[in-house]
Amino acid sequence: MLVIKESILKLSEKLAVFKGDLFGAVIAVIIAFPQALAFGVASGLGASAGIWGAIILSFFAGILGCNLPIVSGPTGPTAIIAAIVVASTGGNILNVVSVLLLAAIFQILISLTEIPRMIKYVPYPVISGFLSGIGLIIIILQLSPLLGGETYSSTIKAILSYPDLLRNINLQTLVLGISTLGILFFTPKIITKYIPSQLLALIIMTGVSYYLGFDVEKVAGVTFSVPHTFMPAYSIEIITKYIPLALTLAFIATSESLLTGIIMDSLTKVKHNSKRLVFSQGIGNLFCALTGSMYGTAATMRSVAAVKTGATTKTAAILSSLIMAVVLFKFTGFISQIPICVLAAILIKIGYDILDLKVLKVLKYAPRDDLYVLIAVLGLTVFYNLIFALGAGIVLAALLYAKRVADNTQIKTNTYNPSDYSPLETKVERDSHYKIRILHIDGQFFFGSITQIVSHFDELLETEYIILNYSSNSELDMSAIFALEDIIVRLQAQRIKLYLVVANEKVFKQIQSLDIMPQIGADCLFSDETAAINQAITNTHLEKIIE
Repeated sequence: MLVIKESILKLSEKLAVFKGDLFGAVIAVIIAFPQALAFGVASGLGASAGIWGAIILSFFAGILGCNLPIVSGPTGPTAIIAAIVVASTGGNILNVVSVLLLAAIFQILISLTEIPRMIKYVPYPVISGFLSGIGLIIIILQLSPLLGGETYSSTIKAILSYPDLLRNINLQTLVLGISTLGILFFTPKIITKYIPSQLLALIIMTGVSYYLGFDVEKVAGVTFSVPHTFMPAYSIEIITKYIPLALTLAFIATSESLLTGIIMDSLTKVKHNSKRLVFSQGIGNLFCALTGSMYGTAATMRSVAAVKTGATTKTAAILSSLIMAVVLFKFTGFISQIPICVLAAILIKIGYDILDLKVLKVLKYAPRDDLYVLIAVLGLTVFYNLIFALGAGIVLAALLYAKRVADNTQIKTNTYNPSDYSPLETKVERDSHYKIRILHIDGQFFFGSITQIVSHFDELLETEYIILNYSSNSELDMSAIFALEDIIVRLQAQRIKLYLVVANEKVFKQIQSLDIMPQIGADCLFSDETAAINQAITNTHLEKIIE
């Protein structure tokens, strides 16, 4: 009897979990469906490619991924890069598939490295500037179809088209677009609690357009038939030409998926496996590429909605893909009647949501360096090149960080910092008439700080012994090693002997293993400052100092 009760209890628990996953999947589909349609159209691959991208990616990523309700599919950043891919290949589907497949392979390779665990080291200003840039791109590009114009793949071309567009506005398109935005921004929360504003706007405005007979451009080419399989035609020219685009797409998809994973960790209190998450996304995108469907990522909004509705396992992701396939089969006629301007309005709202507006609250308190990085990444993302923007942002952030650390790295001497010296150090320098000088490197001895450290040794005249204290726990990089060699050469030219004091055992062993040890001298490397002082005093015959 007890066994039966336990079995019933376990079955009840499993049913409760399944129920939560099912409800979570339904909510995720309600959010994902209009987005997938809009992103497919925005990418230039078509609404059908957007829907199938959501179905295929969520299914495979759900099966292979972490046991969390992470729902995947096309997103704003991947849609923008996919649009660039389509524009760069002239719409040649085989070349598009080649780029998407290459990106998926790169993503799988990334999952086998330590890169997924390094996303936390990308500076926030870079992420903020890039995401806000993506949001602005979406808004700028979708204003044209919102007003009845054509869709552009370049922000500059879109902006240049605005004057002519404003002179030839399609009033029916404008009414539908503005009304859609009104629903998206101003629907009361009591309603959006039960039905997302995006789905509400899609249904209402499509109905208005259909029953009033508006003459506006509509979605076309959405079918339930299984997508065709494409075999990419690779050549050395195609691979070398499109590698940067493929790498960018892989990096963006990986980054967005990992950010979603971090958010899911905080919601579910279950830590995800970052490598497995990226691997599953890469495999899913591989199948998306082979079918000419939209590339995608783990989607934050859909995943969070699923969790808050009760989803707890990856079954929610699998169910969401199956439910979406059923919806596509049942509502193909409705989908074909959706006005493009309505999808453009939905995308504009998505672009607005992507904008990192919370950064405005801390702008006046943020360091200037962070603002420089954010503005540079934002400008380059919107008006130049996404690949260059990311690379330039990371490099600029790294250089400015190195500068900050270097500025905080100082050579401390008794002359300028008497309060930082012990009585013994002060006595040694004074009683030796500064033939013995004791210096402290306060901060990191690395490539960013070597210039001021090396130049300091030109100022130490009439000195016979320098005791250099390096107290940091950071090992020397290549620049610092060569700088140390330069210091030794300079001091030797001035007939000054260097005693190097390194307290940290790891750094001490590193220096011992360097090829410059013969120049320093094995008897000139110390782990204790007192021993170095005693050695210098003995060599200068000033024993009375330590009496």
